[in-house]
Amino acid sequence: MHVVATAGHVDHGKSTLLRALTGMEPDRLEEERRRGLTIELGFVWTEAPDGAAIAFVDVPGHERLVTTMLAGVGPVPAVLFVVAADQGWQRQSAEHLAVLDALGVRHALLAVTRCDLADAATVRRTREDALARVAATSLGRVEAVEVSGATGAGLDALRAALGRLAAGLPAPDRDADVRLWTDRVFTVRGRGTVVTGTLGAGTVRVGDRLAAPGGGTFRVRGLQTLKEDRGEVGAVARVAVNLHGGGAIGRGEALLAPDRWLTADVVDVRLRGDPAADLPSRLTLHAGSAAVPVHVRPLGADTARLKLRRALPLRVGDTALLRDPGRHRVAAGITVLDVRPPPFARRGAAAARARELDGLTGRPDAAAELRRRGLVRRADLVAMGVPAPGEPVAGDWLADPGHWAGLRRRLAAAVADHARREPADPGLPADAARRALGLPDRALVDALADGLLHRDGRLYAKPPELPPHVRAAVDAVRRDLAAAPFRAPDAHRLAELGLTPRLLAAAAAAGALLRIGDGLVLLPGDDARAAARLAELDGPFTLSEARRALGTTRRTAVPLLEHLDARGYTIRVDDLHRRCRDPEGAP
Repeated sequence: MHVVATAGHVDHGKSTLLRALTGMEPDRLEEERRRGLTIELGFVWTEAPDGAAIAFVDVPGHERLVTTMLAGVGPVPAVLFVVAADQGWQRQSAEHLAVLDALGVRHALLAVTRCDLADAATVRRTREDALARVAATSLGRVEAVEVSGATGAGLDALRAALGRLAAGLPAPDRDADVRLWTDRVFTVRGRGTVVTGTLGAGTVRVGDRLAAPGGGTFRVRGLQTLKEDRGEVGAVARVAVNLHGGGAIGRGEALLAPDRWLTADVVDVRLRGDPAADLPSRLTLHAGSAAVPVHVRPLGADTARLKLRRALPLRVGDTALLRDPGRHRVAAGITVLDVRPPPFARRGAAAARARELDGLTGRPDAAAELRRRGLVRRADLVAMGVPAPGEPVAGDWLADPGHWAGLRRRLAAAVADHARREPADPGLPADAARRALGLPDRALVDALADGLLHRDGRLYAKPPELPPHVRAAVDAVRRDLAAAPFRAPDAHRLAELGLTPRLLAAAAAAGALLRIGDGLVLLPGDDARAAARLAELDGPFTLSEARRALGTTRRTAVPLLEHLDARGYTIRVDDLHRRCRDPEGAP
């Protein structure tokens, strides 16, 4: 299917032309037919010469209904621009063309209508004037057809031209993340909520889950396109979606592929139109079928920050427009540059941001995005509309190589500095390292610790050298454990020896002791020896059986078995039993 929107001044014959082309009535409301005026969006369709369906979104031409017109045009890739031969170029012709130019629409066909009401010279002047105006916009040079919806003259030529227009449209990405902007929402008795919209990319299937930006998840109960029930619909298509589930959805909102989109209430944009400094501070942003009031903060000559009254699902590279409803004019088209812009937290930040935005094109650039952000979650980068480069450095985190190398140097310096300041406890806690580097996730510290000694949640530049009094205390522990190797010294004994938790951590990092839990130590290698003794038991064993086999107490046995589980020596069979792994490592 191909989807084409109409555009043009009120009463220039858009609906009449579609009625003649399709044999269908685009004006759905009784008031529309009575007044001869399109008030709401209408939808009709016909067949192109190659057999493909062409669906039309018929938009109103009256100036008071521009918001409705934008809801129909916003998500549509091509336009049938209509100018009446007997009236020529009019005010709403100009505003509709400005809308299309601001949105960056590049595919269109000009229909000079009502040719039966004007002489040949007037038709020719109207055609040439309209073509010249259109050529000066993003639409460029377009084909023009002279036609009369009332008499049917030129309809065959118009159908052929529509076929050529449709054949030249870019192929849609049917694997893209779904974002269906809604232009109608209504209730059908016995079926529930139905929304309609133009699916510009992606594929929707019956049974899919779709999310609304304001919260709530819906299940797709049914799909229709061109009044036919479908199991799935791929872009580009006019689609009606029957929804089931909680939450609310309204016109001008979007149904989204779950967990694939970010909503933004602050965005940085590039402007096409009025200079940023000349824009009013209050305008209306039209994106998709949404119309949202925004506050405009100029940054550079053609860049600005928009604060939206309602968050929208936007991505880098999206095009939209700013309209001044008080003056009935398009102020500027926009290209979204950043949907997660940094806050202005210091003096001069706005000017620095303007310089940074000067280098952005609005085309997704993963390497450049990583350079600006340093660290970003892969899912967030994709949700911004930027394809992820390479593999994460830890978990879902992506890192700019230069920033990552700098973090590694800073971590090594922080560890060394801590060791100089705390020679009796040279290990820098990993959480302290995370805070010192301003990292959002502990996993990043673990990944950065390559080349450092990482034991028991602490980082060391090298195995620590124990002070003489600590070595003496460790030797005493060794003598205690020589008689009962699996009976960890209790807290009273450790305190008697002066082995505080920090000193125990230092001794473990030095390889002098083996920590199996908070305040619980054995000798290095005792975990392997314990596993070997448990392997001599006949089959799976309980905690009590392990405790007796090791000749220890429950206080030591519980953390020791958890330590053996974590190190892969043992594996749980059920809530009560464990068994030793195969000596070669098989479960």
